[in-house]
Amino acid sequence: MTDTLTAPTDEVLITGLPTDPAPQRRRARRRKAVEAQDRTNISDLDRKSRRMRIGLLILNIVLIAVLLVISAGPLLWLAKAAVSTTQDILREPFAWWPSGVQWHNLVDAWVKIDIGKYLLNTVWLAAGVWFFGMLVALTGAYGISILRPSYAKVVNAGVLATLFIPGVVSLIAQYVTVLDMPLLHWNLINTFWAVWLPAAASAFNVLLITRFFDSLPKDVFEAAKIDGAGPFQVFWRIVLPMSKPIIGVTSLITIIGAWKEFLWPLLVLPSPDLQPLSVGLYKVTASADLALLMAGMFISVILPIVLFLIFQKQFLKSAGQAGAIKG
Repeated sequence: MTDTLTAPTDEVLITGLPTDPAPQRRRARRRKAVEAQDRTNISDLDRKSRRMRIGLLILNIVLIAVLLVISAGPLLWLAKAAVSTTQDILREPFAWWPSGVQWHNLVDAWVKIDIGKYLLNTVWLAAGVWFFGMLVALTGAYGISILRPSYAKVVNAGVLATLFIPGVVSLIAQYVTVLDMPLLHWNLINTFWAVWLPAAASAFNVLLITRFFDSLPKDVFEAAKIDGAGPFQVFWRIVLPMSKPIIGVTSLITIIGAWKEFLWPLLVLPSPDLQPLSVGLYKVTASADLALLMAGMFISVILPIVLFLIFQKQFLKSAGQAGAIKG
């Protein structure tokens, strides 16, 4: 009996034929899954209880409802106020349109408060901040991460150090600089350049793209240099096509930041013809009707949300790939 049981094992050992690893891998995966479930606060045995399942369902519903109220509540109230009368907003702010839905508020806000002009200025400001910001971030990160001169670590440390300086501290220095540009002695007040140039020097964007460039395969750059490609060709033909994920993420962050900027445009753009939505709506607060003001605020808020919803797949895809190492 003993020889019969051990014969197959001896045969396998003698012949050296490999056993099928698939069942072992399946058992290992099941064991890891069980261990992962055991590490949770609620075990599988507790989840089988009907009382526990109902309690978890109620808890999930409550948490989702609270998150919706906190995140979407102000936006939904603004949407309601945008098509309400001023009396309804002041007397019954949480009532559902006692005087009816006032759709004409959106058109009146566009015409009477010049939302179209402020919106165009905002688009120009955001486009300029995006262009110059990406130009500085991409070239700066390329120099630090790919070209790597001898002083690259010093520059990287200097860029990192600027993140610890509060923006309010450098506000006066920036204002004096745009008031009288060093060497050139140009006054940039009441020009879009006063917003574009300071916003272009974003240390966060430079460091974010630098970390992505550090993950790119260096063998590709070395092969390109051997083939005779110069620094500009490497940057334009190799680095930029491989950096689409991080460019998408950084672009969205830059545009949203420029869209909602208030304090700096308020200081350097005193002319109403150049002010963005954030400043223009603040300027007309004292004179405009409250219902029209709410309609203007809703227009200024809903446009970035619509743009994000349109390009959400591209953004989420880029955000997911931004930290990946390209092979």
